[in-house]
Amino acid sequence: MTTAPSDAVTVLPLSGRRLAVYLINMAGADARLTAMQAKLAALDLPFARIEGVDGRALRFPIPEFDERAYRLLHGRRTTPPEVGCYLSHVACARALLAGDADLALVLEDDVSFDPDLAAVLDRAALNGDAWNLLRLTSVNRGRKHAIRDLGPGRRLAIALTREKGAGAYVIDRRAAEWIVADLLPMRLAWDIAFDLEFLSGLRAAFVDPLPGSQRSDHPTQIQAGLRAYKLGRSRYLTVLPYRAWLEVARLACRGARLMRERLRRRGGAVTGAGSAADPGRQA
Repeated sequence: MTTAPSDAVTVLPLSGRRLAVYLINMAGADARLTAMQAKLAALDLPFARIEGVDGRALRFPIPEFDERAYRLLHGRRTTPPEVGCYLSHVACARALLAGDADLALVLEDDVSFDPDLAAVLDRAALNGDAWNLLRLTSVNRGRKHAIRDLGPGRRLAIALTREKGAGAYVIDRRAAEWIVADLLPMRLAWDIAFDLEFLSGLRAAFVDPLPGSQRSDHPTQIQAGLRAYKLGRSRYLTVLPYRAWLEVARLACRGARLMRERLRRRGGAVTGAGSAADPGRQA
């Protein structure tokens, strides 16, 4: 199940790499689209619209959704709005792979940005070896551990705890391949599933402080009424052990990455100090 871009894709040059911008927007959500057009025009970021999948129009079962795993791991019965959201994000990954861009900026239609977003993306692209998935928003406030400097007031950082929210992020082609190959069929909500890149050997990083926000004047199209889909207390028998395992794995994998990055930075500083001192010793 795919959703093709409804507009031609303009690929933007970004520090030697090419960026496509995809905006997820549901049919009929015209006020959201108009607001995002103004925000992105102000940043000089042309985009292609990806029509969001209307989960309520799907006829289950579908091959892209594993109902049994969703119940056991996520603790909910089939939740059409979440399924639609998930498949909309997968469609953006497929759009990147179908084109010739190196990176995709994926946006939901209720985000806002700091004025320096384009400059931040350009500097982050120079540090592409540190990430396959670059996160620009979150709905959590967990600590972010700095690994690279991105210039005035920004840095690349690693989160050691779960961070939800997928309003704005960048993926490279390797991450897109992971999404379409490993994240289907759907077993979790999207913002939980794409926070598990470490299980497949990929690298994720945050821009810190975040250059985007998911606070919006528009009412949510996904979260309203989700409580009704939750299963009874018995769901904790499978959900809690699974979530606990994920947290331990996240801490171990990303913690090891953080240590490697800090050792690399320290080694670079030592090397730089040594080379700077050599001329003095020779003199």
